[in-house]
Order: sequence, then C-alpha cells, then structure tokens
Amino acid sequence: MSKTFSWIDVQAHNTRKSCWLVIDKDVYDCTKFLEEHPGGEEVILENAGFDATDAFEEIGHSDDARDLLKNMKIGSLVDSAKPPRKGTNVAETTKVNGGVRPASGSGPNWIALAAIPVIAVAAYFFLNQ
Repeated sequence: MSKTFSWIDVQAHNTRKSCWLVIDKDVYDCTKFLEEHPGGEEVILENAGFDATDAFEEIGHSDDARDLLKNMKIGSLVDSAKPPRKGTNVAETTKVNGGVRPASGSGPNWIALAAIPVIAVAAYFFLNQ
C-alpha cells in the first residue's frame, strides 16, 4: 500500500534539503534530483511543496523524464481539497466547524489599517482647499 500525505506534509518539504512536489495527486521527493535536472534546480524549487502538475505538463517532458519521476514517487496525496496557492501555508489554517478559515492574525486586515492614514491625509487636503 502506498503511503499517503496531506498538504501540510507536502508543504513542509519546500527547500533544497527536502524538496517534494505533487504531480497528478502523487507525491515525489525530488531532493536528490535537483542538481541533475536539465532545466536547473530553480524550476523545481519554485514548485516545491505545491502542486506542480501544470508546470510539469506545460514543459512537455519526455518519456525518459516521466520514467525518472516514477523512481521518485514516495506516495499519494490524501487531501481532496484544492491545492494551496503559492505563497500560502496550509499549516497556518485552522479547522472550524468542518471548514477551513485563516488562522488569526492573517488575512487582508492589514490593508484596511494601512488605508486609514492615507484616507485621513486625502481628506485633510480636500477639506483645506
């Protein structure tokens, strides 16, 4: 039986020392392949910890590349949820009533706080014309 991983598991492996990718809901450990990748390690690292299916398919990898990938498979993704977008961290979410919401302290609230002084300055200049 194949090992299963969650998005939290996968996102924890997004560095040069431990680099996992998800392609078609399968999880691959590409760490040892980074230096050998013909397109450079940066291409893999920018997708590390995320769903790299689109990036992998867009390149049009050869059958040889797909065979190499089979040797790197370590399991399957168990999460049925949509993959996280780059720049988000699944570990920073908390479960609430069966759903997922951002953990406290995250979200766009800082935008509102930053807008307050801008609006105040604009109002000052508008009213003093």
